[in-house]
Amino acid sequence: MSSRRSRSRQSSGSRITDDQIIDLVSKLQQLIPELRGRRSDKVSASKVLQETCNYIRNLHRKVDGLSDRLSQLLASTETDSDQAAIIRSLLME
Repeated sequence: MSSRRSRSRQSSGSRITDDQIIDLVSKLQQLIPELRGRRSDKVSASKVLQETCNYIRNLHRKVDGLSDRLSQLLASTETDSDQAAIIRSLLME
């Protein structure tokens, strides 16, 4: 253990512990589809964090794509049509 980590533990009782970090990394691993089936002791924390960042970036791209598709759909739909009403009701949920 590094001396910096030792000092930080001693300086503040509210610091996160190694066990808490391990638990959080394990929880993150279970949320990422690419890592979900792997044994937690076989995946490094840095790999979990890298894959988490990649997964979040991918989700952002998907949201952007869906938002663009929705904008196109709304632009091509008459504002008083049944289809537009359905879209608006789905967006309000």
